[in-house]
Amino acid sequence: MRIIVIGGSGLIGSRVVTKLREQGHEAIAASPNSGVNSITGEGLAEALKGAAVVVDVSNSPSWDDAAVMKFFETSTQNLLKQEAASGVGHHVALSVVGSERMLESGYFRAKIAQENLIKASAIPYSIVRATQFFEFAKGIADTSATEGNKVKLPPVLIQPMSADDVAAAVTQVAIGQAVNGVLEVGGPEKFRLNEFVAKGLAANKDPREVVADPQSRYYGIVVTERTLVPENNAKLGKTRFDDWLAQPGTRAAAGSH
Repeated sequence: MRIIVIGGSGLIGSRVVTKLREQGHEAIAASPNSGVNSITGEGLAEALKGAAVVVDVSNSPSWDDAAVMKFFETSTQNLLKQEAASGVGHHVALSVVGSERMLESGYFRAKIAQENLIKASAIPYSIVRATQFFEFAKGIADTSATEGNKVKLPPVLIQPMSADDVAAAVTQVAIGQAVNGVLEVGGPEKFRLNEFVAKGLAANKDPREVVADPQSRYYGIVVTERTLVPENNAKLGKTRFDDWLAQPGTRAAAGSH
C-alpha cells in the first residue's frame, strides 16, 4: 500500500515509516521539510495521490492554548478534506491516553477537538491513544514544579512505553482495517509518576531529586490516581523501562527531551 505519514520525520513518524517499509509498503514521510504542509495545504494533493492510508503523527510546535488548537483543527480539517478528494480509505491518528480527563490543559482540549473532527468525517478512521513515552522522563521533570534541586510530582499511576512500541502499534493499525473507534496502547509496567521520572533522571546522571507531592501538577494539570493510565483492554508494548534504559543511546534520548 501507499501510506502517507504526516509528521514522518519526527520521533514516532520516522519509526513508523521505517517499519512500514520493512513490511513492503510504500511509506512516504511527509512534513514541511519535504514540501508537504498540512497547515497551509502545500503539497497535500500531490502527496496523497494514490494513497490508501494517511497516518497523522504530527504535533503542534507550540503549547500555547490558541496556537495548539489552531494547529490541530487546521491540520486535521485540511487532511480530511484532501483525503476525501483523493479517495483515501483509512485515516490513522495518534492521540494521548487520558486526554478527556485533562481538559484543564489547552493542549488536551485541542487533541479532543482533533479526535472529534476525525469521528465526524466520512473517512474510515482509527485513533490510537498512547501513554507517555520513556523518552520524555526529563521533559516531565523540566515542566514540573522545581525548587532548587527538587522536582515535585504527584505520585499517581503512569504506564509509559517506548517510542518504538508506539510506532509498532501505529504501524499495525495502519496496515489493518479501520476500526472507526479509539484503541489504547501502553507500556507493560505501571509506575508512580515520581518513581518513573526519578529512574529516568538517575539513568542520565541528572542530580535533581524527585519528590512525591500529592498537591503538585502534571504539565500544570491536576491529575488523579488513574488519569494517565489506559483502560484494562489496552494493547501493551513489550519493552520494559529498565531494558530500554540499558540499550545503547537511550540514556541520551531520555536526557534530551
